[in-house]
Amino acid sequence: MVKGTVRKGRRTKELVQQLQANEIAVIAHRDLDELAAKSLAVSKVKAVLNAYSSISGQYPHHGPLHLIKASIPLIDDVGIDIFDQLENGTEVEIKNGEIIVDGMVKCRGTLLTYELFMERKKQAEKNYGQQLEGFIQNTMEYAARELDIVGKDLVLPELKVNFRGRHTLIVVRGKDYREDLKVIQPYIHEVKPVLIGVDGGADALRDFGCCPDIIVGDMDSITDATLKCGAQLIVHAYPDGRAPGMERIRSLGLESSIIPAIGTSEDVAMLMAYQMGTELIVAVGAHSNVIDFLEKGRRGMASTFLARLKVGSILVDAKGVSKLYRQKLKFRYIAQIIVAALIPFMVISMVSPAGNQLLRLIYIKLRLMFQL
Repeated sequence: MVKGTVRKGRRTKELVQQLQANEIAVIAHRDLDELAAKSLAVSKVKAVLNAYSSISGQYPHHGPLHLIKASIPLIDDVGIDIFDQLENGTEVEIKNGEIIVDGMVKCRGTLLTYELFMERKKQAEKNYGQQLEGFIQNTMEYAARELDIVGKDLVLPELKVNFRGRHTLIVVRGKDYREDLKVIQPYIHEVKPVLIGVDGGADALRDFGCCPDIIVGDMDSITDATLKCGAQLIVHAYPDGRAPGMERIRSLGLESSIIPAIGTSEDVAMLMAYQMGTELIVAVGAHSNVIDFLEKGRRGMASTFLARLKVGSILVDAKGVSKLYRQKLKFRYIAQIIVAALIPFMVISMVSPAGNQLLRLIYIKLRLMFQL
């Protein structure tokens, strides 16, 4: 049984920015992806109520597993009506999958246990082939209509930073992006690349003490403080020029340019850096595989495929680099360092009269202590 106050949000990535520790999160997130699940766990919520299925069986993923391993109860399929039945701050009690308010059962769901998760994951693995086939077909169909990504340049505004002859680091709010960004921090400090944050990726850069030079995106998953950090703002607009993100920029009293383009904001960031003559593009957290795009609700990845086809000669994808080498500090390494540090001290002490007397005194003291 779990008791707590409710905080609800239909967009998980926005809700996690408002959640307080020990609150009960109410979400509407079919096939809960790993990034969203990790964000909920980091928020230290007491429980999660999902209006939809956190693993529907359409494709295999591990999102809900992060909450299960963190011992955070995840109640699935409670129904979208929960958003009308509960208000923020409502005290609720969760018992055997029932959501109770003032002694009355408001709705029911299913506690997603490890066993149930694995059962649904096995079913998803059986369905994955069909999903993959449809995804590839959609990608090829969209690619035929989006060939301009390869053939034409973007219409760029005047940029305040010089790319030519420099590296460019593009940070996207994707799987393990914080871990990967931590690993490549020495590269950032040494090479000093142009820093581009794609929406929430700009927040990650600031969390690591780096101010982005440019922020690109639809501006829906980034904090106000980061938008005001002094970076050049570029709103990714639809090909017809519509830019919903400009409304938020204007509401904050800020200025921004727009880039009308098909595809994702990370595609735009890569193409912009390539077009401006950057020497190398390093991408952190970028979406690059079928599961990534299915988690984002996309039916294909034509624009990303074409964008990477164009910039591939200078693109280094740092996604997952934090998993490449995980070496634990061993005791023998510490001992070797201590011995190496003591050798010069011992040599100097032996050749110096004062040092020689000090060693003799230490030797006598040790004999007295251990009665040798």
